[in-house]
Amino acid sequence: MASRPTRIGAVLGSLAAATILTTTAPASAQDPDGAPDRSSQAAALERDLGLSPAEAEARFASEATAAQAEQTAVAQLGTSYAGSWYDAERGVLVVAVAGPTTKAAVPNAELVSVEHAGAELESAKAALDASAEQAPDTVAGWHVDPASNQVVVTTRDVAAAESFVAASGAAPELVTVQHAPENPQPLADVVGGESYFINNQYRCSVGFAVQGGFVTAGHCGSTGDSTTEPTGTFAGSSFPGNDYAWVRTPNDRPVGAVDNYSGGRVAVKGSTDAPIGSSICRSGSTTGWHCGTIQARSSTVNYPEGSVSGLIRTTVCAEQGDSGGSAISGNQAQGVTSGGSGNCSSGGTTYFQPVNEILNAYGLSLITS
Repeated sequence: MASRPTRIGAVLGSLAAATILTTTAPASAQDPDGAPDRSSQAAALERDLGLSPAEAEARFASEATAAQAEQTAVAQLGTSYAGSWYDAERGVLVVAVAGPTTKAAVPNAELVSVEHAGAELESAKAALDASAEQAPDTVAGWHVDPASNQVVVTTRDVAAAESFVAASGAAPELVTVQHAPENPQPLADVVGGESYFINNQYRCSVGFAVQGGFVTAGHCGSTGDSTTEPTGTFAGSSFPGNDYAWVRTPNDRPVGAVDNYSGGRVAVKGSTDAPIGSSICRSGSTTGWHCGTIQARSSTVNYPEGSVSGLIRTTVCAEQGDSGGSAISGNQAQGVTSGGSGNCSSGGTTYFQPVNEILNAYGLSLITS
């Protein structure tokens, strides 16, 4: 991670002012029973997705049903399961099935027949992943898109991307190259629910509290690096390839909540994966609390430092200073901010490292309210 000090150092000039502006507010908006502060989430969804408070509440309930239906689909369909996504306009989970759907049944879901099995798409994506180091700088990344039944490669140069795909050995009928003005960068020197400092030089963000500390983005620090406010040590870190880390903080109290930047906190009740198409909200010190929708899971991103696989691709906006922060759907933890393109004035694309992968990698237990 030799490039990390240079990248973070570019924003050190505004560090003092940013720290003053991001003092964590007290938890005044959390219900006594630990329920999430729906008002702050509804307000953000109204601003970012144009939903009324009633529509936001209805969507919360509908997405919770869809998340359960997705788990049922995976279990019941086996190898014929080819992915699923949440159709927000109709409020239903759509499940792609490789082959006929006449013998399949998934409660609270609509089944559609597709040509390619999920394993085929993952195999094509794996071929691209194996060739990630040869990807042109103009290729932003790639992900499995169950709605199109394709692996989608996003790029600023279509011809260069097509050459990369051909050289990778991925089956061409499984890959779609799509032009997009993306140039993802790790969003370094940031804070989510709380700020912390690495080696008394850089500032990053607490993602989610775990037993003994918290998880965050891997590009924020290397194993053995020290932290202050809270005081701790990076017990593990992986970047690139992955973008996750966890910090051991023996003398600080971890809290199962996320700062909503409205004077309160949103309770964390678990970490059930939300389906593609679901709403997702992000907490970060530069731009505060913003929401969008999940576009893809298991997405690979081609950062300048190297590719990172398995990320959640979203329409949430983010800016420099938002990395490492918390991403949550309803009251379910989803991931920590990795990087992205665009900003919160014109919009953008942001990627998150799934929290469950971090928990599994280090054998950690999520703190819940």
